[in-house]
Amino acid sequence: MLVPVEYKGVSKWVRVPKVEEVFNFSEFLQGVLAKFNLSGFTALMLKDSAGVEVDSDIFDELLKSSQVSFKAFTEDCNDNSFGDSSEGSSLTDWSPSRASHGSSPSSDSTIILESTKARRKRLIEGPPDSSSARDIVNAALHSKPDGDQIIKEYEKTKSLSDGTRRRMINMLVADMVESHGRIPPVNIRSTYALGITTLFPNLKDPDSKNGYEHFYDHQSGSGYLAWRLKTVQRNSAQEIKKSRSSFQDGPKTHRSMHSPVRQLSGDECNEAISVMRHSSDTTLVQDKMRATFQKRQKVVQDPATASTVLDLFPRFLDTPGLIDQDFNMLFGDEVTGKFLAKWPTFFKPRIIAECKNLPQSVHVDDLLLSAQQESDDGVWDCEVAAICLLLHLLPPTSKGKKSAKISATDAAVRLVKFLKVGRSMETFLKETGPAQPFLLCVGERKNSIQNFYIILDQKAIPSKTQTGVAAFDELFKAHFAFAVSYDEALCNFYTFIQTTVYGIDVGSVKESPRVKEIRARFLHSSFGRGTNF
Repeated sequence: MLVPVEYKGVSKWVRVPKVEEVFNFSEFLQGVLAKFNLSGFTALMLKDSAGVEVDSDIFDELLKSSQVSFKAFTEDCNDNSFGDSSEGSSLTDWSPSRASHGSSPSSDSTIILESTKARRKRLIEGPPDSSSARDIVNAALHSKPDGDQIIKEYEKTKSLSDGTRRRMINMLVADMVESHGRIPPVNIRSTYALGITTLFPNLKDPDSKNGYEHFYDHQSGSGYLAWRLKTVQRNSAQEIKKSRSSFQDGPKTHRSMHSPVRQLSGDECNEAISVMRHSSDTTLVQDKMRATFQKRQKVVQDPATASTVLDLFPRFLDTPGLIDQDFNMLFGDEVTGKFLAKWPTFFKPRIIAECKNLPQSVHVDDLLLSAQQESDDGVWDCEVAAICLLLHLLPPTSKGKKSAKISATDAAVRLVKFLKVGRSMETFLKETGPAQPFLLCVGERKNSIQNFYIILDQKAIPSKTQTGVAAFDELFKAHFAFAVSYDEALCNFYTFIQTTVYGIDVGSVKESPRVKEIRARFLHSSFGRGTNF
């Protein structure tokens, strides 16, 4: 792998060596020194493009999770960031271990950096250390939204309320699972428990052996951390079971590329990803995105990396049209244009006509008025209303005795949400939490929308064309571009759109009887018989 490194305003590509499938931090630093003709004994500090200090223990994971660039600093740099580092002003202090093989601990000339694997092994196998455990918990809380509020509450009250304690446990278990997998080792669990009572001394139980057994007791397998882990593991197992039983030929299906565009690989691909990150040329970004399409598909099809796609390809967030472009790479022009071509003249009038025959409902009546633009005070934008009406024709179905059936009105909230102009988008996304992709409409009122966004992984992707029909077209396509399964409550709805409107996987995808029934009704409706369906 090649990564760009900047030193004193000069940028150069530096190769990252691999040792046993782990990117080697120590050899990379030596490569940086050699590339900029610096002495092999120069103390060096690295920061990423966001100005965050990069240490050896996260170096390998950082490179594998996202495309990064670095800035290098030495003690003679005209920059305070080296001397002001909280980890010390020299590489010997900043690095995870001092020289310990044949040299004095105080030596500034010999530096032996501990590999990522060795640090992880030591953390797992060695006895928990209160200082490092405290730092782990502190860092985990600061990395989570509102995690700093937990620390502030303790500083103010010298305790944590039940609700705050539950939020803290949820955050720490999430961090534990992210770093160590769904079943973290016993010593990791004990380390987090020790970290809690070290960071928050008043939470320590003086009458127990270690003081943290109420958070995790390895002998009984009990405690707040243990119980939360069991819940996460149970939910994760259910999600895996659901994904295995879900129908084939949907958004997560591996597909060959329809477009003949030449694809980049290796260093060429990495360079293209880096170039388009910083380019203001929209045409160049679009070209580079086409050339890196296969790389992106590998990222989204791999459960371990799928959530990083918007970090690796952030131009989705500021360059409208890239979702449509990726969908076109999968299916070609004809399929790509079907929704916009067929929806206004064929599907919308049939949906309105069918919904007039539904049992009387305030929600359906309001949507009908909005869809037909018969009222200036409609509850929704007319195009969004017509899309929501289709959901009433294809409502959610119960998935078993333990799964409660929800109404079409409740399911619509998973499809489209409204945000009033002036309200913080960041706050809204935090409150919404992780969810399957949905359409966000921003405006003064629901019947007067100014902007549309596709929300994925709590990030807002602007719609290419600011109309309800075009925005929903992109929302559907986002499922395929990012290989994201449909929301369970919207499966009938989306399957109808997939097979009946776009004509994708017709005959091979699993369809419910209701989907087939509505298709038959539309095909044989009195609206222009003979229309090419």
